[in-house]
Amino acid sequence: RALLWLGPVYLAGYLGLSGSWLLLALALWLCWGLNRRGKRDRLAAAFALLEDEREAVCRGLAARHLPAWVHFPDVERVEWLNKVLVQAWPYFGTIMEKTFKEVLEPKIRAKSVHLKTCTFTKIHFGEKCPRINGIKAYTKEIDRRQVTLDLQICYIGDCEIHMDISKFNLGVKGVQLYGTLRVILEPLLTDAPFVGAVTLFFMQKPHLEINWAGMSNLLDVPGINVVSDSLIQDFIAARLVLPNRVTVPLKKNMNIAHLRFPVPQGVIRVHLLEAENLVQKDNFLGAIRGKSDPYALLRIGTVQYRSKTVSRDLNPIWNETFEFVVHEVPGQDLEVDLYDEDPDKDDFMGSLLISLVDVMNDRTVDEWFPLSKTTSGHLHLKLEWLSLVNDQEKLHEDKKGLSTAILIVYLDSAFNLPKNHFEYSNGECGTKKIKNNKYLKKMEREPSSFVLLTVGNKTQKSKTCNFSKDPTWGQAFTFFVHSAHSQSLHIEIKDKERDSALGTSVVCLSHLLKDPSMTLDQRFQLDHSSSDSFIKMKLVLRALNVEEPDPQRVKAGVNASKLGPVRVTEKAGNQQKFSSPQVSKVPPMSKDSAAPESLPKKDSGGEDLDTKDSSGAPVPCETVSGLDEAEGKQNPEHGPPSALPSGAAAVPTLPILQEMRVAPSVTSLGSLPSSCFELSSSNLDIHNGTEMPLGEIQLTVRYASIRQSLVVLVNGCRNLVPSSNRGVDPYVRIYLLPDRRWTSRKKTSVKKKTLNPQYDEKFEFFESLENVKKRTLDIAVKNSRPFISQERKELGKVHIDLSREDLIKGFAQW
Repeated sequence: RALLWLGPVYLAGYLGLSGSWLLLALALWLCWGLNRRGKRDRLAAAFALLEDEREAVCRGLAARHLPAWVHFPDVERVEWLNKVLVQAWPYFGTIMEKTFKEVLEPKIRAKSVHLKTCTFTKIHFGEKCPRINGIKAYTKEIDRRQVTLDLQICYIGDCEIHMDISKFNLGVKGVQLYGTLRVILEPLLTDAPFVGAVTLFFMQKPHLEINWAGMSNLLDVPGINVVSDSLIQDFIAARLVLPNRVTVPLKKNMNIAHLRFPVPQGVIRVHLLEAENLVQKDNFLGAIRGKSDPYALLRIGTVQYRSKTVSRDLNPIWNETFEFVVHEVPGQDLEVDLYDEDPDKDDFMGSLLISLVDVMNDRTVDEWFPLSKTTSGHLHLKLEWLSLVNDQEKLHEDKKGLSTAILIVYLDSAFNLPKNHFEYSNGECGTKKIKNNKYLKKMEREPSSFVLLTVGNKTQKSKTCNFSKDPTWGQAFTFFVHSAHSQSLHIEIKDKERDSALGTSVVCLSHLLKDPSMTLDQRFQLDHSSSDSFIKMKLVLRALNVEEPDPQRVKAGVNASKLGPVRVTEKAGNQQKFSSPQVSKVPPMSKDSAAPESLPKKDSGGEDLDTKDSSGAPVPCETVSGLDEAEGKQNPEHGPPSALPSGAAAVPTLPILQEMRVAPSVTSLGSLPSSCFELSSSNLDIHNGTEMPLGEIQLTVRYASIRQSLVVLVNGCRNLVPSSNRGVDPYVRIYLLPDRRWTSRKKTSVKKKTLNPQYDEKFEFFESLENVKKRTLDIAVKNSRPFISQERKELGKVHIDLSREDLIKGFAQW
């Protein structure tokens, strides 16, 4: 062994190589060993979780190891199904071993002359079977004639497969696979087998990690391992990740074409506008902080776009537009990652995950979104949901050059393709005499054909069908169309072996406009090919339409967030300032009547606006103050609002106030999608432990479904009771009970020497809606006192039982 170790050193010296080569080889070997140890450790941790899930959870493994049912209450455990898989796994392994030997091995040998010696020497699928960590069933958002299930697949296998090729031993010894597999059972039938077909696909690229054996260990070398893993994942994505599907018919004579290639549910147009307050990633000499060069990666499923790079700017402006085809909602999400471009490795600057269900319901969302997995930063996006409609009137050309329609191409098959580009009779070229017999034999083989489809400047390529004059592809492609009256679809069939054209065709999209359904399903004659050569396709053209949102619907987007949260400000004489042009003014109430005067129209003029406040700050409104004041005049025995008993709500419940919808600004809530807030009396459990009131605090609380978080906006306090003669320095502390850990505590800034502090600070608790409804908000106003001071620290406290509140709609209340 010592001789084996010293051999390369002696050989390098003998050949006169530099010592840097030895250092480079040593570094590669160390990195290879590190990768191998990391894979073994991850495999061991996964095995530990698989062996005893309860014990692993109790030990507090990392959150990425926990099963889905821990994080999402709507995901159900299916232990009975896992027990069935354990019992059936040995029989499945026997079937797969037979398939590898009798089906896969001959196919590999037929691929190439160099693979004719391919032999599987060992096939063992091990004792560990795949596990389903949870199942989520959809019932409300789907068609009644189908059943949709999301399976959280986890396979930590101890399989061992070895293969010999020309005395080289390649193998796999252990596989890890994680992903969400969607299973669609449709159509549901009234007779056996009650389900027409089963459709399978992964929503996103599954996480795959392979522990190599034999000569394939070289794939763990740094640099090579990234390429090999990405190639394998791309291979899986091309077959099993949306928009690709596997459909298995369960009933005879079942037409599954529309199940394999359904019409997409819509298109989302993403306007990447700008970002602000991004983290600084570039530094000089490890100490001097510089600016970053940010760019964005936007991804839905397997489709990914990259924005331009803005140099040396922490508040970049992109103003770029990207369009994505959405196939499954619910299921698909928009992922945005920000990176700092560097010569070596790009630094991560934050990410964003947006649920497309809310965008589809709101139609248009224009908001600032806070970035996650980073310390600071917001991203400004405008999202538009475009429905696919069969209406030719919507096909007018967009002035900004954006897409107006989508073309869906269902590529079926071709017939009677020539063996080579000389073998056709309707062209000018005739068959040439080939002197080289070897080349002649190659040209006499059946073609291995693929198709290039082009619309505008975008070209897509089909898979290759080997050695067939009548290839069947069975694939679907989508293209964005800017002008349906002038653009065309160009088809070119080529031979992979000789890279020569076997036939072409051009279809003007205006032909689809002649059909009322804007659909063509037929065989098209191929040009520059044989006279009886055809290609069979189905073309579907659909217009892109931005529908108007339902005015009655409570929105989760920016249209519901144009109004500012209600907040009483200090008075200046008899007038009160406000800075929200969208807030409808409620006229002052008459002294002689308890009913308010009729509301003015939206376009009626109001008082002058105070534009000193930034657009990102919550805006005050005189509505509540005016109503409180008027009510106080009518009912002098009730006294001012601060004198209300502790169990009473401070907000009046007049009919006009119940009809008025007041919602917080999206920017003030950290640019999160918010719901429309009704200013009404919420049944809050308000107590302070004394009989005398200790003041009031204004809160805006709602649940942001897009961000999966509870948002608490602390607007301000009023009429606090001082705890000493020197004044108080109040701040607000928040807990989401029963969690009282110091790390989960939220705290506002300290306001000096005031009994009516204004905070306008936003806090988030990242919990599921089901979990939040079981919790209680514990909010306390405290005095920031010196450490050795004897002053009373707590100024007041309020508990809010979230199970009694409509968190999706939200509430804003004193």
